[in-house]
Amino acid sequence: MRILVTGGAGFIGSEYVRMLLGAPGGSAQGVPPVEPPGVTVLDALTYSGNPANLDPVRDDPRFRFVRGDIRDAEVVDEVVPGHDVIVHFAAESHVDRSIAGAAPFVTTNVLGTQTLLDAALRHGTGRFVHVSTDEVYGSIAEGSWTEDWPLAPNSPYSASKAGSDLLALAYHRTHGLNVVVTRCSNNYGPYQFPEKVIPLFVTNLLDGRTVPLYGDGGNVRDWLHVHDHCRGIALVQQKGRAGEIYHIGGGTEMTNKELTGMLLDACGADWGRVVVVPDRKGHDRRYSLDISKINEELGYAPSIPLEAGLADTVRWYRDNRSWWEPLTGAQSA
Repeated sequence: MRILVTGGAGFIGSEYVRMLLGAPGGSAQGVPPVEPPGVTVLDALTYSGNPANLDPVRDDPRFRFVRGDIRDAEVVDEVVPGHDVIVHFAAESHVDRSIAGAAPFVTTNVLGTQTLLDAALRHGTGRFVHVSTDEVYGSIAEGSWTEDWPLAPNSPYSASKAGSDLLALAYHRTHGLNVVVTRCSNNYGPYQFPEKVIPLFVTNLLDGRTVPLYGDGGNVRDWLHVHDHCRGIALVQQKGRAGEIYHIGGGTEMTNKELTGMLLDACGADWGRVVVVPDRKGHDRRYSLDISKINEELGYAPSIPLEAGLADTVRWYRDNRSWWEPLTGAQSA
């Protein structure tokens, strides 16, 4: 099986590649085997795409890397042929950046996805796995979203992802392309670019700096270890029904203030290191995914408890300063 992974040098995409190729710490039970040359990564290496994320598989004969932008139809048309599966991670994904400037989110997330879908259709790709987010639903005060819930995105980022979801599903309904869509809750784990809340807080705390807490800290998120997320994607890749959406969640909801307390404890810091900052524009209050469908159909359940996963994540950032210091401008003490 030949698998094309777009955005495979990013946080989640690189975890998927390491998992597929059985890199140390990356394997997962039930992941399909790949044969040489089994996995191609297509990545533009923007600020959050890091070649170092793929170092554990760099010398694997099944691995190939292509630097290119999913918006570039010529590059995409050269790379797609011969692949049985496309797993599409490539996206602009930081909400704050989308508020500051939406154009890259629309062109990458919507037009880039359309470019890939056209190439998949033209070259007869067997399966197209479109990786999305729970943020397309907006905010939910109580209960949990099911896969048929109406979309109501509140940020330019989530609106662009909703648009790409609808495009992917339309290519299934219109053209019969074998598309499946996954929507996940908030991810955390090793190799996450330090603009996101957990690596931002951890790296700041490890360097003795303060951390910013939005508003009253009452926004609720469900936290999902990146490895559990990729296990879920692998199940959908193998056994998901064409044209369907599958939720992948971690089953651990907490407020941002509660998460901050856990990170302070894990880093040996106290609340004196927390600075309350004005709330984000359009900040969704609560996310919650119902994961009954993927559990009942495909047997998925999260396996990494949040406390253990956070401890491992803090340990990884503590032990891998050489990875994150160049990204933050931090210097070792």
